[in-house]
Amino acid sequence: MKRLWLVLFLLGILTVFSTSALAVDVKFSGELYVAGAYLDKIGLSKDPGSAEKGFNTAFFYQRLRVQTDFVVSPGLSLITRVDALERVWDGPRTSPGITLAVDSYGTQAENENIAFDWAYINYASPIGAFAVGIMNDGATGTVFGNSYAPAGRIKYSYTISPVTLNLAYTKVKDTSYNQQGTNTTATWSDADQDKYGIEGIFTWKDGKAGLNINYYRYADTRPAPNNYQKTYYVFTPYAVAKIGPVDLQAELNYATGKLKVYDDASFGSDVKMQNFSGWVDATATFSPVYFGGSIAYVSGDDPTTSDTQEGGTLNGGRDWSPTLLMWNWDRSYWIGAITSTAVGTTNGFGSSFANGLLYQGRIGVRPIAQLDVMASLTYATADKKPAGYVGGSYGWEADLVGTYKITNNLSYMLGLGYLWTGDYFKGANNNNGVVNDFIVTNKLTLTF
Repeated sequence: MKRLWLVLFLLGILTVFSTSALAVDVKFSGELYVAGAYLDKIGLSKDPGSAEKGFNTAFFYQRLRVQTDFVVSPGLSLITRVDALERVWDGPRTSPGITLAVDSYGTQAENENIAFDWAYINYASPIGAFAVGIMNDGATGTVFGNSYAPAGRIKYSYTISPVTLNLAYTKVKDTSYNQQGTNTTATWSDADQDKYGIEGIFTWKDGKAGLNINYYRYADTRPAPNNYQKTYYVFTPYAVAKIGPVDLQAELNYATGKLKVYDDASFGSDVKMQNFSGWVDATATFSPVYFGGSIAYVSGDDPTTSDTQEGGTLNGGRDWSPTLLMWNWDRSYWIGAITSTAVGTTNGFGSSFANGLLYQGRIGVRPIAQLDVMASLTYATADKKPAGYVGGSYGWEADLVGTYKITNNLSYMLGLGYLWTGDYFKGANNNNGVVNDFIVTNKLTLTF
């Protein structure tokens, strides 16, 4: 009899779990892109004997991204996202390690196979929406300044139309003692990186305006030999609006606080932080033609002020790629920085616009619904030249990008970019020669 009751009990448990599983609604979305790139010169130095001697490179690469939403009940979901086969076709694999990729919750080697980036609970309750788990972080206001990257977060959002209030806590880095905490900072009880955010958004029919405030407390540098922590605020007012045929976007970022706060004055003097960045973007559409332009600014660090950091914390963000060559995330991730021997890798074109003033004009045409062709001309100059540099011009870049929508879910992009290299890349010697550069890139994207 006991065995019979045990069997019936197990059957009941199985029935309960099976019923729950059948009630779950699963939704899939994502994209696969397959792309190719040709870069005429990987470096801007004219001297053929330099480290950046200007040979070309060409290859194909791809990435699969799949988001899965498990809808457990109305208003309650488990959301996951995974990236897979993010690699150059038949290229060498990255050596395994523990350093995470800058835009992923996995290492570069894991992304070349498969890496989970998101896993979080999303709950729309009667008193607001909650999200808890590992999810995207790094987005505020407009696309300018955004650098999406997964992080452990707790988010809360409440809307009373037309006003929305957002609160967020983000664990950027944890060095607390645990089974895996074998680094030297694990002996400290307070050496983490934490971020706290509050945002208010006001929306109307053709736009929105908001203010986001983030407080950063980075204490992972408290242990010796650094003996300091970083504490600062970033204030971000922004607005997005449509006025007739014109789409407008504007954002300002102001970072203020301390770059270095020493626990003991005997270790050193505190260093203040005072960074600015911002952009204004406008696009006017008169079908089938549209015109647009952008002005962007990121403050540079003044080399003559050792007690204040005026640039280096804020940048244009990885998600904002205004050009194909100068500052472009795809080019940076798959090829690397573009620079010259005279200025080194830290002062070249990386993934994010920094220390500069950028002007861009655009014109585009959509002759048919499936085709969009856009040409742009961009000029950029440094806000603060490093000591001794002969010039501050990054140069001019002309881009031509065409996108054809083959079907509702399949599109093809072809882009050509040409760079007239500025005298900034001569460094501290006007006799240092520089060369111009160009890139050809194309991408086939399937969305689902």
